[in-house]
Amino acid sequence: MKHFKKVELTWTGEGQSFRGQGQQGEAITIDGDSADGPGPMDTLLLSVAACMGIDVLMILEKSRVPVSDLSVAVEGHRNEDHPRRFNQISIQYRITGPEDEHEPRLERAVALSRDKYCSVLHSLRTDIEVEVGIERV
Repeated sequence: MKHFKKVELTWTGEGQSFRGQGQQGEAITIDGDSADGPGPMDTLLLSVAACMGIDVLMILEKSRVPVSDLSVAVEGHRNEDHPRRFNQISIQYRITGPEDEHEPRLERAVALSRDKYCSVLHSLRTDIEVEVGIERV
């Protein structure tokens, strides 16, 4: 099934550390204490960053916009009370390669990822405020 995803997570036997993996690829460590790996909420932000980064790279590639370096930083602000979910997410792109004339295509790629393509972001609650910025270096 192409549209079905399954992961498995197993406690390592120590603290709040778990090892998990999807149907393919390497296993990763997720640690509630953030000692052996990122915690669950950090992992969620990393997933948003990866999803949006992949989308933007693919869209820019199809638009023939040169990219020599890309990083995506994501900050999440959480509720003080339980559930301590994210209520605001800020996404900052740092990109090298595009020239001034590529700015409209760069902005379009980011908007398409945010508004249409990023499955991780769209799996979150719709009332989360999402901010996105771009820095060309």
